[in-house]
Amino acid sequence: MSQAALVVAIDGPAASGKGTIARRLAAEFSLAYLDTGSLYRQVAFLVLEAGGEPTDEADALAAAKAVAGRDIEDDKLRNQLVADAASKVAAIPALRTALVDFQKEFGRNPPDIDGVASNGAVIDGRDIGTVIFPDAPVKLFVSASAEERARRRHLELLDRGNEASFGDILTEVKERDARDEARPISPLMPAADAHLLDTTDLSIEAAFEAAKSIVAAAF
Repeated sequence: MSQAALVVAIDGPAASGKGTIARRLAAEFSLAYLDTGSLYRQVAFLVLEAGGEPTDEADALAAAKAVAGRDIEDDKLRNQLVADAASKVAAIPALRTALVDFQKEFGRNPPDIDGVASNGAVIDGRDIGTVIFPDAPVKLFVSASAEERARRRHLELLDRGNEASFGDILTEVKERDARDEARPISPLMPAADAHLLDTTDLSIEAAFEAAKSIVAAAF
């Protein structure tokens, strides 16, 4: 296969289901998986841990340099404070540039899976199909209504024992959408040739099956 034929690009807003779908597609088709949002959450976490400001370029770049040397537990990254900060650091052009090379290299040379060569890569984020891999042969844009995404995030936080207000989460979801869609560098938007998958009224199983059929047809 060509380089482009190996990449499945998945974009969409927070809590749309894209991460779960991406992980399951990777397992289904023996593809390496990269959650690019996690890179920004790690940077955001380190900025907050250091007492920095997520909108400050120097603080964000310093945190990015420290990411490689830290093993941050996933639970520490999966809260609304870090998610909100991640959206802010992601709007910093210099930080996005610093992380782009890593993402592109992952797609060009995906790592082995349990010692076996992978068939390619599934990469999810907010600008994979538009900026990182615009020539990817398979592009998905996974979305859901703001209300449904807030409901999912609310339940997720409650399941983890965190107190949370649905109204506050809905406000944060809408504010993050606005930031992601309005930022001048790599705004959140579907690629012109992306398959649109609205999961508002779909179970995760139904959403995965829909995505799987798209990928299977392309490969």
